[in-house]
Amino acid sequence: MNTDTGFTQEPSTAATPRRASILHVPKMDCPSEESLVRMALEPVRGIRAVKFDLNERTVTIDHAGDAQMFLDALLPLNLGAQLRESVPIGTAQGNVVTTLLIPKMDCPSEENLIRMVLGGVAGVGSLDFDLAAHTLRVTHQGNAQTILARLAPFGLGAQLINSKPATDSAWPENEAVDDASEARTLRWLLAINGLMFLVEMVWGVLAESTGLIADSLDMFADAAVYILALYAVGRSVALKRRAAHLAGWLQVILALGALGEVLHRGVTGSEPESVAMMGIGAVALVANVICLMLIARKRHHGAHMKASYIFSANDVIANLGVVIAGALVTWTGSPYPDLMVGFVISLIVLIGARRILRLQ
Repeated sequence: MNTDTGFTQEPSTAATPRRASILHVPKMDCPSEESLVRMALEPVRGIRAVKFDLNERTVTIDHAGDAQMFLDALLPLNLGAQLRESVPIGTAQGNVVTTLLIPKMDCPSEENLIRMVLGGVAGVGSLDFDLAAHTLRVTHQGNAQTILARLAPFGLGAQLINSKPATDSAWPENEAVDDASEARTLRWLLAINGLMFLVEMVWGVLAESTGLIADSLDMFADAAVYILALYAVGRSVALKRRAAHLAGWLQVILALGALGEVLHRGVTGSEPESVAMMGIGAVALVANVICLMLIARKRHHGAHMKASYIFSANDVIANLGVVIAGALVTWTGSPYPDLMVGFVISLIVLIGARRILRLQ
């Protein structure tokens, strides 16, 4: 797992040029050790930014001054810290910043998929996502075609915009981010989406509404994203992939069940209760509006929070679709608006699950 943090230290000057130092810390393999390293490095002067990679057990530091001071600071922790390399930023590292256009990357499920795909690629450093612009900036070593080749099997339409040597801009700017507050927000989002999944599924069955059943699956897909995000902290790439596959298969089973229900009711006929559709759909709409309010103030605290905001905003549209379908059922006396919205939402969930299951 790659995580970035910035320490508010004195800026570098021409007299103290900036360097990138990579430390190998063999015994740093979980968030508790990462926290110890963070605290040990915090008093050290000259640090501009720090990036942790628990999978590789490395710490990359953007700083001014001698790298030996970091080894001295970490020595009391007995984590076996060693200096792998220390070079001037932008000259000897051989890092490249590649910007990709990914047209079909528009929600956190695709972002998490890409993180897991590229997380196991040697030489890949930071990943900077912009879901609104459908772009990804990768700081890495080697050829950009390696990145494209890893993304090609997933059908997201990845295209190379540009690739150039890394400069200072490859390092993140300092941000004051309250990680604990973000975690609380994500847990609230998980709780709301998990509860609404159960509510909509039960009422969808009782009201014979495929729209509500499918929308409950959309809620489950959201909850799965938050579960994976919380579970993945500090764990290996292999465990992340196994967790993603489990969620993907569960989504496939539920989506196929919903599509089967749409087909069954389309052939045998159904009488969806439009009042229940509109009522429960409205409750789901309120739930997602609450999610938007919870995350609105934190949507600029990194790509993951921005992605969650966009995902919740998209869910509002799906909820409106169920409410509108319920109104059309009342107006026309036909079950087809319910069947249509159920089919569309189930298909979207199934496509998302397919992308996750293609992860190697």
